[in-house]
Amino acid sequence: MKKDLENRNDIVQLIDAFYQKATKDEIIGRFFTEVIQLSWEKHLPIMYNFWESVLFGTGSYRGNPILRHIELHQKSALQTIHFEQWQQLFFATLNEHFEGTKTEEAKQKVVMMAKLMQYKIEQSEGKGFVQ
Repeated sequence: MKKDLENRNDIVQLIDAFYQKATKDEIIGRFFTEVIQLSWEKHLPIMYNFWESVLFGTGSYRGNPILRHIELHQKSALQTIHFEQWQQLFFATLNEHFEGTKTEEAKQKVVMMAKLMQYKIEQSEGKGFVQ
């Protein structure tokens, strides 16, 4: 039986496993490897903090993910297929490693984030957009 997401160590395991998939993915991998030149030493701790804040309310994340994705979109268009693939890979990673209430909550947050991100990116293309 798999355990539920319980702490930062679980977040680290989840995010590391997710990025192993995502960077090799035919649909979204190039965003991480070509479109932006990520410093993994800097990026991964930010992602750990983000997901720890989202799932456990730690407040350890400081940043603006919507603005970062709008900037990414301006470099290379993010489309529905990219968000769908991100969601699918995230779900697959969650399902491989975890199960339980917090894991299901994580899936709900992933769905909401994808929808919000897509909406904000669409809005950013309009006149008078305020972040």
